[in-house]
Amino acid sequence: METQQLILKDIHLPEVMGWWPPAIGWWIVAILVPLSCLLMIWLYKRITRKTALKAAKKLLLSIKQDSTLEDDDKLKQLSELVRRVAISISPRAEVASLTGQAWLTYLDNSVKGTPFTQGVGAVFADAHYRQAPHPDLDMSQLMTLCEKWLSAQKEPKR
Repeated sequence: METQQLILKDIHLPEVMGWWPPAIGWWIVAILVPLSCLLMIWLYKRITRKTALKAAKKLLLSIKQDSTLEDDDKLKQLSELVRRVAISISPRAEVASLTGQAWLTYLDNSVKGTPFTQGVGAVFADAHYRQAPHPDLDMSQLMTLCEKWLSAQKEPKR
């Protein structure tokens, strides 16, 4: 028998797959990655917002409830607390150097009326420098004023 040659064609390779359009998995990744980043940023901001004010309110409550402190020591701690909160929520260059009447005027800017310059809060002008106890110190009114001042503060936008 005579062998016949088969007429065969050469092997044809398939076309190379293009990069477009991407598979459905890549579309899902492209949508989920930015969304998860935005969600994590939002959660971080939500968890950490107003932490300085929350901590200050807790410190104010602990100062208020501490019966071992004298009124003069409470006054010094309140003055320090108010200054620390003001520095943490306002630009340091604007607040840190304020003393005396300028400091009291700054404190008055965030509450109604003038309780710091002309009221019970005037003791904050020289609280840290006073050697003798303040003669007309009403600690309950001062605590109430500090609570009002803290609740009037807003956390800065970052």
